[in-house]
Amino acid sequence: MSPQPLPPSPWRFEPDEWPEEDCVAAGADLEPGTIIDAYRHGAFPMPHDGELLWWSPMQRGILVPSALKVSRALRRSVRHLSVTVDESFEEVIDACADPTRPGSWIDSAIREAYVNLHRLGWAHSVETRNAEGALVGGLYGLNIGGLFAGESMFHRETDASKVALVALAEIVGESGLIDVQWRTPHLASLGVVEWPRAMYLSALPPLVNSEPLSEWAR
Repeated sequence: MSPQPLPPSPWRFEPDEWPEEDCVAAGADLEPGTIIDAYRHGAFPMPHDGELLWWSPMQRGILVPSALKVSRALRRSVRHLSVTVDESFEEVIDACADPTRPGSWIDSAIREAYVNLHRLGWAHSVETRNAEGALVGGLYGLNIGGLFAGESMFHRETDASKVALVALAEIVGESGLIDVQWRTPHLASLGVVEWPRAMYLSALPPLVNSEPLSEWAR
């Protein structure tokens, strides 16, 4: 579905006032308008020790879709696994939020906020399924114009999350950009690079003000 109009947020995100550190603010709320406005200005929410914090990494993890590295093994996995879009959003976010996973950070408030954004047409999932149709991997995030802000991914079979990323890169296309927040060694092996905050912020306006990706409207 197409993204629904949102009421404005009472909170303001002002990059010019942010400190030169990854965490730029605390507090505010998780209303749809607040979250979307934050992303439009280069910030995203992530709780820590029970406090709602807002982040804009000094070095932002970015994947240019055409730069995705697809190994021979991954190509085989793409052939053996199938992909769906927006069919199991809540299952995907629940798998990503599994508290037994290392570094798990998705709490009930974040879950509720992004499920709500999904219902409003802003948050989306890409699911990977095996031959029996079972969910074995996937990812979720927000689409604002030509930007897809990835939040988290998971896998239950080898390469299942990577297959979802391959599909996402095809959806986003050459004119879009995938934000992965921070570059990890795993993501770097797939072609993720780091952009300085200033470079990322300067790239945002034309991206977030363009038409949303058409795949989600199907």
